[in-house]
Parts: sequence; C-alpha cells; structure tokens
Amino acid sequence: MQSKICTLLGIKYPIFQGGMAWIADASLAGAVSEAGGLGIIAGGNAPREVVQAEIKKIKEITDKPFGVNIMLLSPFAQDIVDLVCEENVPVVTTGAGNPSKHMARFKEHNIKVIPVIPSVALGIRMEKIGADAVIVEGMEAGGHIGKLTTMSIVPQVVDALSIPVIAAGGIGDGRGMAAALMLGADGVQVGTRFLVAKECTVHENYKARIIQARDIDTTVTCQHFGHPVRAIKNKLTQEYDRLEQVEMRNDEPDLEKFEKLGQGALRKAVVEGDVNHGSIMAGQIAGLIKKEETAKEIIESYIIETKEIMTAICSQWV
Repeated sequence: MQSKICTLLGIKYPIFQGGMAWIADASLAGAVSEAGGLGIIAGGNAPREVVQAEIKKIKEITDKPFGVNIMLLSPFAQDIVDLVCEENVPVVTTGAGNPSKHMARFKEHNIKVIPVIPSVALGIRMEKIGADAVIVEGMEAGGHIGKLTTMSIVPQVVDALSIPVIAAGGIGDGRGMAAALMLGADGVQVGTRFLVAKECTVHENYKARIIQARDIDTTVTCQHFGHPVRAIKNKLTQEYDRLEQVEMRNDEPDLEKFEKLGQGALRKAVVEGDVNHGSIMAGQIAGLIKKEETAKEIIESYIIETKEIMTAICSQWV
C-alpha cells in the first residue's frame, strides 16, 4: 500500500498517529514509526527541555521517520521551532495557528511541514505558503474540533489542493481508512485508537474508559463559548454544560470561567487517572475499541482490513 505521502516521508504505511497533548510521547510515537507509520511527538504547551528529551528517546527507539506536533499558540512555540530545526526532525505538523512565519526556516532544514486544517480556505492558504501536505480533521475527532464532518470536508479539500491530503476524525479501523481513501485522501491520521496502544503511557483509568465507551458516550463541550472539545461524558462535561447554560443567559458571558474550569483537566485524566473531573478526550469511534493492542498490531489491522475491503469492493464493481 503505497501513496504519495509514503514516498514523500519515507514511511511504509500511510498512517499518522495524532499529536495528542500529554499523550503522544516518545514511547507511543516510536512504536508507531517502528511499525511503519508516522509517529508524532506532541509539543503541546511543553517547554523546550521536555520536548528535547522526548526527541532523544524516540531516536533511541527507532531510526525511522517521525514527527513533532507544534501548537503555534503555545508560549514555547518559537523554542520548539528552533529545537526541531537543530535536531533535524524529519516532519512537523502544526495546529492552533499559521506556520507561515516559520516556513522558510523549516525548508532550510529540509523539514516536511504538514498543518492541521479545518476548512478548504485554510488548506489553500497552506499550500500557497509551501506546506508539503495537510491533515484535514473532521468534528468526529477527539479533543479540539471544528464544525465540519470528515465525510464532507475531505473530498472538498482534495478537490481544491494538489498536495497530499491526510484524513482525520472518525477513522477507527480499516473500514474508516478505506472510506477516507475512497474520498481521495492519501492517508489517515489516527488518535483515539492509539490511546489504548500498549506503548501508550496514559493512565489505565483513561484506557479503561475508552474501551468501555459506547457509541453515544462522547460529547462536545463549549459549543457556544471558547473552544469546542470532544471528550467522554463525565462530571467535568456536566459542569461545562451547566456553566454554558448559565452564561448563555448573561448579556456578557464570562469566558474566564470556562478557561478556569478546563485548566489542568487533561493532565488530571492522563497522568492522575481522574476520569470524573479530568478531560477524557476521545473521538466518536471510541465505541469501536474493545481491547488494548500494540501499535504494530493496530497498524497491521488497519492495513489488512483496508486491503480486504477495497479488494472486495473492486471485485463487485468490475
């Protein structure tokens, strides 16, 4: 299974692991890259020394290509840009901002730049400034989301751009991957499924909630205020809902209350295992996940299922 993105990045399979803050460390990213996908270390809001330590670890785990996700609104964003250039990181994915001011520097260091985008307009802009590919994320994804679904936005971006398009959001197995490829994507990005990889270091309580999740167990908080986030329903999401109802009745909603409620919530779930008051970010495909597997087993299942599905479809339509 070769695609333009495999050739561009030197990877075996067109599967990216999402750059999930507090979750995507060297252990997970290294396992994904070693298994043939593109493992991605999450920069998040971490300072330089933390990300540098993870880059050192992943180089000890694998000699295959990997990436670093840079959140451009992070107070340490410039430090991480400097770091990936110094460390010769092969691939950078970006979110929460426009990477245009850093693009020349990335290119000087032969770094492939792949922004995460929520719309056609932003995709066109990213191609114009020199992005090597884009990741199009639908609202089915976990964490911070946009307003369009994967099914609707991916083919529109594919039609508008000439660079490779990676589909993300709601891709939980080979059926989802086959669908994304049929929509014109060159590959997929997977987040929630890798949360339960054996190499993923999130708290066991977090993994258990993903495995136990039903189809209706995710919700979106802050739909009217702040930044919408998809997560597993718990006491924290209930508190967000109550706060939103209160603030919608006010002429001047207090957005600081939403920020305060969310401070440290992801860390509570990921590190401390507080699945009641922590943010259990997960996509809508959580209900598909039934067990913990290695990153290699997860990737192989995607590829085998995708091949079987596409072969069966082709045989029916020839």
